[in-house]
Amino acid sequence: MNFDLTPEQDQLRDAVRALGRRYGHDYFVTKARSGEHTTELWDEAGRLGYLGVNIPTEYGGGGGGITDLAIVCEELAAAGCPLLLLVVSPAIAATVITRHGTEEQRKRFLPGFADGSLKVVFAITEPEAGSNFHRLGTVARRDGDDWLLSGRKCFISGVDEASYVLVVARTEDATTGKLKPALFIVPTDAPGLTRSKLDMEIVSPENQFLLYLDDVRLPADALVGESLDAGLPALFAGLNPERITVAAMGAGTGRYAIERASEYTATRKVWGGRTIGSHQGVSHPLAHAAVQVELARLMIHKAATLYDAGRDLEAGVAGNMAKYAAGEAAALAVDTAVQVLGGAGMTTEYGVATLLGAVRAGRIAPVSREMILNFVAQHVLGQDKSY
Repeated sequence: MNFDLTPEQDQLRDAVRALGRRYGHDYFVTKARSGEHTTELWDEAGRLGYLGVNIPTEYGGGGGGITDLAIVCEELAAAGCPLLLLVVSPAIAATVITRHGTEEQRKRFLPGFADGSLKVVFAITEPEAGSNFHRLGTVARRDGDDWLLSGRKCFISGVDEASYVLVVARTEDATTGKLKPALFIVPTDAPGLTRSKLDMEIVSPENQFLLYLDDVRLPADALVGESLDAGLPALFAGLNPERITVAAMGAGTGRYAIERASEYTATRKVWGGRTIGSHQGVSHPLAHAAVQVELARLMIHKAATLYDAGRDLEAGVAGNMAKYAAGEAAALAVDTAVQVLGGAGMTTEYGVATLLGAVRAGRIAPVSREMILNFVAQHVLGQDKSY
């Protein structure tokens, strides 16, 4: 078992870390609070090739895997810039199109993913069904050679920044009459597609939206893949990278919070000239949080390695565990950092309380901790399905 990154991956980590620190958390918060996006950071990361590390070289990418993209997600977050669109665009949408799109779709979309000039967001969650694709209400039906999509989606990230949204809908199987999932590449300016911004208590430059699809007409080639049979495998192809990169972003955020707090506690002196970090009541909680973050990072590395090796079933288990572990560790790290910083922890200046909403959301989305426990109980422990 090898825990070492390749020399190329080490170089990638160092380079992305340097880029993230040039922008930093102040940049991230300023953009979020002003209602702007982290466009400069995204564009520079794209020019440097960091957004396309997991895309095949023949389409302009780096030819790496989800391990490489997880490095990018983690290091930007560790610099105080956790970019959610890294998850929905390069990790989910680009992976789906790479693995299950037609050759025409790969040629059309992947070069834009690779250089960062194209953002494609992902829409599965619905007001009634949540993320349960078995009960999705968004339906696609044939109209001649075209498709018509109708339904609603919620908590869709970054629609205002994207050119397309990858919509999960259900279609009727002509043979069985049963509904089956299918994915469609929908332009965000398509007639019949409207959106409504959701106000969130999270400091983030990426916005959340409700989407309304009212007979959105799409050409036949908007369907991902050669046929409807591609729908289910295409959907699952995007879910494991989503969990892995969300976990990496959480681990990076945890590292950032612990680093900020440790710098403060190693220099802050209150009682008798001793640093507050010399007191176990301060240092032990930070050390505990650091252990939890490191354990999560190990699970992320395992999940990404399994995924890149094509071991999808094992990667599904490991990816869910990694997401659970990182969500808990990030929340613990940020909360602990706030606590040891005292009143300073709640100020914008020290840059940790600004992450409280994001790490709390990380225990809910894109899949809740309870649903992960259901998954582990059923698929690892052999228990009966509880829902």
